Amino acid sequence: MSASPASPLPPAASARAVALLRTLGAAEIDHPGGTLLVHLQRVQEQLAAWGARPALQLAGLCHAFYGTDGFPTALLPLDRRTELVAVIGAEAEAIVYLYASCDRKATYPALANPDAAFRDRFTGQARFPEPRLRRDFAELSAANELDLARVDPSFREKWGAQLLALFTRFRPLLSRPAWSACRAVLAPEPDEPARRA
Repeated sequence: MSASPASPLPPAASARAVALLRTLGAAEIDHPGGTLLVHLQRVQEQLAAWGARPALQLAGLCHAFYGTDGFPTALLPLDRRTELVAVIGAEAEAIVYLYASCDRKATYPALANPDAAFRDRFTGQARFPEPRLRRDFAELSAANELDLARVDPSFREKWGAQLLALFTRFRPLLSRPAWSACRAVLAPEPDEPARRA
């Protein structure tokens, strides 16, 4: 799958999302490379550079709203999902929920298989997201983890090989630019450091 040129993220949509993130304290939460807000903005920028559509960019900007399997801090409880829908739209919020709800241990091994179940860590139930949502999930996962690997060399040293194996399994779901970035950051040539792709 190759990326098409991104439609620009409407500035008003981005500004509303950032305003809500600030209101809920994302600019005060420590995160590798600065604050949670700075990390979320870098993830959105990476998705834009890969050609993601606006809904996926907004999901990248807001992907930690409900916490994740790897980052338990939630900015909003699940019973307030409609507040995020009002700011970023239903499509983007559905991606945010999917990303936040992922039981990684149960879901990651077979995510690229369209018939594989996606385990929701909030409900314990299995669901079967459509192919586009699986691609969105994989692309957002790559943007998130690669940002951490870029800003934190110890994270890359500890988790780089496992992440490369994970994204190799996800490769059928990843855009060409995302897969190239995975290789550049997680498996650089021996004579060059990991670089920003």
